[in-house]
Amino acid sequence: MELYLRAARANGGTPDAGRHLMAWAHRAGFTDVTASASTVLHATPARRAAWGGAWERRILSPPLADQLLAEGWADAAELEEISAAWRDWAGHPDGWFVQLQSEIIARA
Repeated sequence: MELYLRAARANGGTPDAGRHLMAWAHRAGFTDVTASASTVLHATPARRAAWGGAWERRILSPPLADQLLAEGWADAAELEEISAAWRDWAGHPDGWFVQLQSEIIARA
């Protein structure tokens, strides 16, 4: 997670943008802002295989892997370990990963 967050921020992203949505909407001049949230759960074998498999490959593939290696934030062995950990997690019956989705509807 640390490596992903570091790369996302270095690329100008805001990986924790959800916590800022209300402030950004208010700063943009919206006064009627409704917040909500939803979740995505990766706990079934199929969901774990999809999510874990995607990250198992992503951590070893360009552009993420190239950036992590070029910046010296990780070496190839570490990326292989992370990839294997995703594979192990995806195959484990206790695997559980939930994503919180922050949402707003803003009206002018």
